[in-house]
Amino acid sequence: MRFYIETYGCQMNIADSELVTTILTNSGYQEAASIDEADIIIFNTCSVRQHAEERVLGRIANEKSRKRTNPGLRIGVIGCMAQRLQDELMEIQDGIDFVVGVDQYSEIPYILSSASENISAKFNQNEIYNDIYPTRQGKLNAFVTIMRGCNNYCSYCIVPYTRGRERSRPISDILTEVKQAGDNGYPDITLLGQNVNSYDYQGIKFPDLIREINKIDSIRRIRFVTSHPKDLSDDLIIAMKESDKVCHNIHFAMQSGNSEILKRMNRGYTADHFYGRILKLREVMPDIAITTDVIAGFPGETEEQFMDTYNLMQKIEFDYAFMYKYSPRQGTKAAEFTDQVPEAIRLERLQRLITLQREITLQKYQNMIGRIVEVFVENISKKSIEEVSGKTDDFKICVFPGTKELIGKFVKVKITDATAGTLIGVHYEQD
Repeated sequence: MRFYIETYGCQMNIADSELVTTILTNSGYQEAASIDEADIIIFNTCSVRQHAEERVLGRIANEKSRKRTNPGLRIGVIGCMAQRLQDELMEIQDGIDFVVGVDQYSEIPYILSSASENISAKFNQNEIYNDIYPTRQGKLNAFVTIMRGCNNYCSYCIVPYTRGRERSRPISDILTEVKQAGDNGYPDITLLGQNVNSYDYQGIKFPDLIREINKIDSIRRIRFVTSHPKDLSDDLIIAMKESDKVCHNIHFAMQSGNSEILKRMNRGYTADHFYGRILKLREVMPDIAITTDVIAGFPGETEEQFMDTYNLMQKIEFDYAFMYKYSPRQGTKAAEFTDQVPEAIRLERLQRLITLQREITLQKYQNMIGRIVEVFVENISKKSIEEVSGKTDDFKICVFPGTKELIGKFVKVKITDATAGTLIGVHYEQD
């Protein structure tokens, strides 16, 4: 039988889909080239926002009509939405045949072969999928999960309730997977965890892991997400500096620039602490690019508290920011707060942040005009078949004239122009 996985959400879900692909192929199933060829359709889902769940339900409603022409078709839901809703999914959406949570992927072959079992979503705090290595879906970039779960319980976030508690993979397993990825033509590695900074396997910490991965010859670049500000140690910053394959960029979620709001968010740090970590990063790596996440209009946020966020963003000058208006998420503590900020104010504050960050990002990108950068070429440009696109070491998209033969190569590029989201350049050849 042939299966097809449609993935929603973050890099962790992409990595999990690759893991499930391995589990199924090891059990004799074949991956279908398209959804039209599949006997089993699996939706790997995200629960971070209500809209993400609604998208999946809409897709299932559209796809269940296939059962009229293929009565043996099985439709399943896995991932965070399956973990959160479980029994409700089978009730609210006609057409779903099985539901599997994030710790039970190894059970999918059994469920597919069983006529009675259709839900498996119990948390298993020992499950780290030892010795199961993902079947890579991409061509050039490899996502490597180093830990699962989250212990932070930010008051706005559903993830700890859908992913369980933190547990770290053995370092030997991680090093084996990274080496395999590099040997198989994936020189660009991204290490994944809800909070990679808290990685701890039998006393081996995240900086130690970084240093060991840096020794692997077959890889060229190392990135990691997500990095929690309360756990960013001086040792990690030094390890980033000393490890020549670690890219000089970090995604560092601020969320708010006001300490009282950060406390209500249960983030575990103050605005001053966050800014201090920014200064340390830039002291050790002056060229580091820093991106962030920010929430506008969190419950109880006053105009003055919002301006603390605005002013801190202005002071820090992030290279890029993912900005959102606060949206209540059922099941989280913040959704129960009685002092919700009106929607119109949330939207207005969000727009101010977007306008500010767009100006900062444009200036950051324009400041790179004239510089020589190394670009890892990943694709033909979306706008012209005569151009290619890729990412710089500091994770900026760069477009320049070239052909498909450059895909997968590291190329020196001279930056000649820039927009607020793209560097534009020419292939640089030294005299």
